[in-house]
Amino acid sequence: MNPEIILITLLVKLGVAAAFSGALARSRTFQNLLFTQKRRPSQSLGLLAFIVIPLGLGVWARVVVPNFFAADLSFETTILLGILVGPISAIGGAIALLFPAMLHHEYLALPFDVAVAVTAGLFGKFAEEEEVWSFSPFVDLSIYRWIRRNLRKPRFDRQVLLLFLIICMEICRDSIHQLYPHLLFAVTSDQWLIRLAIWTCAAIVVGIPLKVWNAIRTERFLEEQRRLLLEARLDALQRQINPHFLFNTLNSIASLVRFRPEQARELIVRLANILRALLKDHDSYILLRDELSFTDDYLGIEVVRFGAEKLRVVKEIDPETLDLPVPSMLLQPLIENSIKHGLEPRISGGTITLRSRIEGGRMMIEVEDDGVGIAPGRHRSSGVLTGTGIGMKNVRERLDVLFGDAAHFDVTSRPGRGTKVTLGIPVRECLPIGHYGAASSTRV
Repeated sequence: MNPEIILITLLVKLGVAAAFSGALARSRTFQNLLFTQKRRPSQSLGLLAFIVIPLGLGVWARVVVPNFFAADLSFETTILLGILVGPISAIGGAIALLFPAMLHHEYLALPFDVAVAVTAGLFGKFAEEEEVWSFSPFVDLSIYRWIRRNLRKPRFDRQVLLLFLIICMEICRDSIHQLYPHLLFAVTSDQWLIRLAIWTCAAIVVGIPLKVWNAIRTERFLEEQRRLLLEARLDALQRQINPHFLFNTLNSIASLVRFRPEQARELIVRLANILRALLKDHDSYILLRDELSFTDDYLGIEVVRFGAEKLRVVKEIDPETLDLPVPSMLLQPLIENSIKHGLEPRISGGTITLRSRIEGGRMMIEVEDDGVGIAPGRHRSSGVLTGTGIGMKNVRERLDVLFGDAAHFDVTSRPGRGTKVTLGIPVRECLPIGHYGAASSTRV
């Protein structure tokens, strides 16, 4: 072959490898199959189908179309299959890949690629996972890094071993093709520089998919770590409890034990329910009716502490919202904030009103009190209160984490007349669980 044609073929071959690996990387199904640690036989077959079918068509095109050699990546694909899915699956993939070549009477192609599959598979078993995924297609940089590392601290480098294995197997294929040109396909040349380019191209073609897929693997790993971090943050926020509330509740129980033991027992049961809800493992979302049940225990304790004549609770709940999921531990910080900063400073106490409704594709939840309100200097334009502890910031941060800009958070206050906190949760992002409840709002 003309040297210029060979170089063009090698360049097209690199482009085919990049386009193929990039196209597969967009498939979520392929990603899941590729990055599964222990695959079932059906998953291995699925992964082979993703890789072998399109590249098998490339072998067929090489056989049918004269002088079109760039689409045949069977040699490099067999190496990939060996190091990624193991020797047995790689042998099966090689058989499927080389079926068109066998029909073209290239009878040495199958035994040669089976040997390649076994060699690459053994390397994949021997090498560490990170060593395989970090294999670089930039051969000159790999050799430079290997020389620099070993000059400082000599060690055995499996990445460079894989590089030399690929080149050695390509040299073997070239040699067999020289002896039996019609029984085994290979691109070859009489010029040594062109031969060196061919051997190097094989290593780069193996490295390109590894590099592309490793970038997706790293991105998935970062997404998983981000998800775990968000879950940890949400769990920490959900488990927060005001130590002053616990201290005051225990004091109330202590004062009731001797004179009103039944009421003290009721407070202990309610406090136990609250602590159990905080300590147990739970999902990020619960039904609104369950969230209201949790706040009932909290409010029951506060009513005893303040007295029924000083703390009144009103619920105006749309029944269609009762079976919609909400972030767990959402209302208690807002109720606590209303009691501590709104009603507690008032000698006569006051009323807390809880409302829910569906409005404009959102579930709107309101926590309103008729307490002292918020002084103008303590309200910021962002809707976050200053000087009111972690409760309000807790809720605001959780909504930002879970819903981003789709959530609504608003605080309105009139000094001396009370404060209202309004939350909006997009219904489309939290579909109903179970069946809708019966109609009518309830008042307590």
